[in-house]
Amino acid sequence: MGSFDWDLGTGLMHMDEPALDVFDLRPDEYDNRPESLAARVPRAEATRLDALVSQALKNGSVNYGVYFRIRRRDGRLRWTHTQGFVRRDETGRPLRIIGIVRDATQELAESTVRVGLDDERRRTTSVVEATTAALAHARTVKDVIDVMKDSQGPEYLGATSLVMGLLEAGRIHLIAEGPEGSFVPGTRWTRVDEQYPMSEVVRTLAPRFIESPQDFADSYPVLWPNISGLGITSAAYLPLIAQARPIGAIGLLYSDKSGFTSDERNLLVALGSSIAQSLQRAMLYEQEHDLAEGLQQAMLPRRIPEVPGAQLAVRYRSARFGRDIGGDWYDVIPLPGGRVGVAIGDVQGHDTHAAAVMGQLRIVLRAYAAEGHTPATVIARASVFLHELDTDRFATCTYAEADLSTGVVQLVRAGHVDPLIRLQDGSCRRLPVEGGLPLGLSAEFGRLEYPVSTVELDPGQTLLLYTDGLVEQPGTDLDDGMQVLASLVRTGPEDLEALADRLCDVVDEQGGDDDVALLLLRRSAMEVPQGGGRLRQHVAQNDPEALSSSRHMIRAAVRAWGARERSDEIELAADELITNALMHTDGGAIVTIRVLSGPERRLRVEVEDRSSALPRRREAGSSGVSGRGLMLVDRLADVWGVESRGGGKCVWCEFVVPERGTGR
Repeated sequence: MGSFDWDLGTGLMHMDEPALDVFDLRPDEYDNRPESLAARVPRAEATRLDALVSQALKNGSVNYGVYFRIRRRDGRLRWTHTQGFVRRDETGRPLRIIGIVRDATQELAESTVRVGLDDERRRTTSVVEATTAALAHARTVKDVIDVMKDSQGPEYLGATSLVMGLLEAGRIHLIAEGPEGSFVPGTRWTRVDEQYPMSEVVRTLAPRFIESPQDFADSYPVLWPNISGLGITSAAYLPLIAQARPIGAIGLLYSDKSGFTSDERNLLVALGSSIAQSLQRAMLYEQEHDLAEGLQQAMLPRRIPEVPGAQLAVRYRSARFGRDIGGDWYDVIPLPGGRVGVAIGDVQGHDTHAAAVMGQLRIVLRAYAAEGHTPATVIARASVFLHELDTDRFATCTYAEADLSTGVVQLVRAGHVDPLIRLQDGSCRRLPVEGGLPLGLSAEFGRLEYPVSTVELDPGQTLLLYTDGLVEQPGTDLDDGMQVLASLVRTGPEDLEALADRLCDVVDEQGGDDDVALLLLRRSAMEVPQGGGRLRQHVAQNDPEALSSSRHMIRAAVRAWGARERSDEIELAADELITNALMHTDGGAIVTIRVLSGPERRLRVEVEDRSSALPRRREAGSSGVSGRGLMLVDRLADVWGVESRGGGKCVWCEFVVPERGTGR
């Protein structure tokens, strides 16, 4: 007899050494997680035990007790008994279970309890019911095979081994056989018209009960010599029929049985029907899932472009079951001047309509980015597009534009989860990004002003964009999920591809049922070719955060582009141009900073606004508080000017800067 202490909050179950002895486990084989006991508890027993414990937790019980069987290391089944006591808080929420576990084999063998238990078990869970209950959880063909190969399947029926085959294009494909070493060469694929018992039941749609070794030898002379050494005394072969057509066959072989009673035959026929239904459902799930995943993959980028100055890794993991197809997507958009745009998004819903909307939205967002619009404009226009589709779906999205020569990243978030950033030392933290409404909703409510957040990505640092399927688990808080994700990133491998695989593997291990899209962008330490570098940002009126962000962008660009010795002049001139645009026009301004190649390397600052009125220099006077802006620009810049542009103008200034590597 041993004891256990199960913390329901952490999920950890401490078991002392006597308790581990009951399960025939060594201390080094148990990691304090109940899942580690799966090797000792047959599936049907585990299902029954889990259901009983769950019921006790839900109905307010203070204790429970149950007999169940375990399989020891040598393969023998032994009866075990556990008694648990539920500890709850003042609100009745269960906190932990403290209890005992003991070997009950001798007790049941020597008392009438065993008889009563077996009678009750036969009354409430017949062979068909127990197997059907296990098959109800099977989602794939492999799950069905695992259920049938589990000791509870053949063992309840007294069979020593089984074979199972599926009908494929007029041939029977053997997909399961047991025990190990019993496979008959040449029977992996057999024709329906051959003289094999599985072929016969598929042709006739009737079960075949083989009563004796002689019956087997006479009826199937080709097969019998290959299995006669297994000690087979009888066998039952059952057609697997679904919707009035055969989909395969199953055979149960016995080594200590001769003949079948009427009840046994009826039981086996019912079992065959249950297996057939489960197999058909599993095959349908797999076919629909493959179709859904294929459609989703066709709408994602077929390849990720090479981006100088960056390492990229992307992953898409589809929902596990059925036709679930989501609107998750990622995209990588090469932009001029050593820049790259990256997007991650999720359209509401899990159906083909969500996938169709996703495909259109991804293409539109890519087109707006390629046209050279600012990140905020890209997201705003994508929102208007989604709204005008006249669909009932909205979408969340994060779009980031990175200049790999400077490391400046401009991010816009539309109702999406915050990204993460992993530093060179492996530490990882959440990156709070001020956001707006999801795409579609912002257009509907007329709230299309999206704030832009600016961060600097140093060489070796990694930006992680992902959809909520990576952090959301049923019954858990989103913040908790993000903390777990950050911990996984911290302890994950350094290699970007391996890290992406690891994060998706964890979702599979935890049983995540939602789609997951993941994009990792790491800035490389390699030198990015100079010339043509450009950064752009929209600065709205009455938005001090945007003004501060644009200053941050200019400062980082000047430093990264080798113009550090003129950084004060450039920043001051740019600040004056931006302030003038915000004070003397009715709208915001678009700030662009870029490098011009030529006989002299120049850094150009442009500020565009929607006013057609051209600025002019004027003297401020001794007590004036305005009028000095353009005078400062004239004194600081090597050259400046004004250009009319359609519905507005652009005020610009240029600074001669040293070639990269020649300055400080």
